[in-house]
Amino acid sequence: MEKRLLTPKEIAQATIDAGAGKAKLSVIHMIILGIFAGAFIGFGAQGAIIIGQTYASIDLGMSKFIFAAAFPVGLMLVVICGGELFTGNNLMVLGCLNCNYKVRDLLRNWAVVYFSNFAGSVILALLVANSDLMTGAAAEKAIAIANAKVAIPFGAAVIRGILCNILVVLAVWMATGSRDIISKIFSCWFPIMLFVLCGYEHSVANMYFAPLGMFIGAPITWGQIWMKNLIPVTIGNIIGGAVIVPLSYYNVYIRTAKVSPDAEDGPEKV
Repeated sequence: MEKRLLTPKEIAQATIDAGAGKAKLSVIHMIILGIFAGAFIGFGAQGAIIIGQTYASIDLGMSKFIFAAAFPVGLMLVVICGGELFTGNNLMVLGCLNCNYKVRDLLRNWAVVYFSNFAGSVILALLVANSDLMTGAAAEKAIAIANAKVAIPFGAAVIRGILCNILVVLAVWMATGSRDIISKIFSCWFPIMLFVLCGYEHSVANMYFAPLGMFIGAPITWGQIWMKNLIPVTIGNIIGGAVIVPLSYYNVYIRTAKVSPDAEDGPEKV
């Protein structure tokens, strides 16, 4: 009978194997899957805007929770349907540390996927902005979100990006360890809901939120979107998702096993 859940050590190895596959993707495949992933995250963001403005008049905490509850569908689509998401691909650092592929392969993937995510997000934002769906309270909500994104101080945006991508890559980590679709859905939902609820910052989500607001009337520019949000948030996302989590888990689950083949899989689950 197939295992329903991988151990952390098995997830680490599965993540390395997945990273090796990502490193071998052709540029055209990365572009296609990257555009899809950007649009998928945008779909989740759009759903959050719609339900967020619908329940804006109720308790503030509950309104934030409802907004956060709709957003994770984007990562579910990426994980289950297939997509290349920059923030999730930060886990490819594990394979680099394990010498399964070179740093240049990782950077090639990150660069192509990042700008493909941007293209997919902006294309969807353009389509939605011209769909006559963004009117009234929905438009006000989208504009308010865009204005808020470029008003975050640089340092705070970096910190929020760090905290965000710790949770995003842990969602991908959990989904990798899940063997059935329901488990993958729940693995995506809880951490992603949590980062949105807490107000952390996700670079690919902001590639949709900020341009959409700008397209429908927010008084912001591309320069502000990049300099005041995407750049600091991306830096934070890399620190959280490509440094803190993979380095920690590499040392616990991969490096330790190389040094001592009989090492335990890490702390036992309670």
